[in-house]
Amino acid sequence: MPSTKLLLVRHGQTDWSRELRHTGRTDVPLNAEGEAQARTLQDRLPTSGVVETWASPLSRALETARLAGLTVDRVDPDLQEWDYGSAEGRTTVSIREQRPRWDVWVDGVQVLGGGGESIDEVADRVDRVIAAARRIDGTVALVAHAHLLRILSARWLGQPPQFGRHIHLDAASWCLLGWQREAPAILHWNVTT
Repeated sequence: MPSTKLLLVRHGQTDWSRELRHTGRTDVPLNAEGEAQARTLQDRLPTSGVVETWASPLSRALETARLAGLTVDRVDPDLQEWDYGSAEGRTTVSIREQRPRWDVWVDGVQVLGGGGESIDEVADRVDRVIAAARRIDGTVALVAHAHLLRILSARWLGQPPQFGRHIHLDAASWCLLGWQREAPAILHWNVTT
């Protein structure tokens, strides 16, 4: 049976995540609530068996890892959030004022005309992360962002990246991906404190 597991940790709340803004590459820090959320993770994460911790280079992920008591072994640009292009900083509600029924999971961000990544480009990045992690015997903790971790989970399960739209992930939550016999599986999902 495969031995690699992934402990996913979503960063704590930021002002933009509280306001439901698409927060990709803008380095928005944790707010006071997000710092408190990250601190509560310290004694609640299932860190037994964690052999490495990898994090997004964005401060909200790195600070969450630090406050949760995790030592980051690798800062990985492939763990950065989706590059939302012209959707950056905007809410779905505001985008739908110009483009009714827009859905990031279905339509992507490039239809808005301002660059960004396709969902398949994000999937390529998380596929690299998964491939690197599967070479490790033990649990790899990944501290990153909501959409990215949802796409990563879909890819872990062998699903297309759009499957991520069906799974919700709260700020400062954790998940554990592993195996049911030889099949990739979700062992715990969206555990919050």
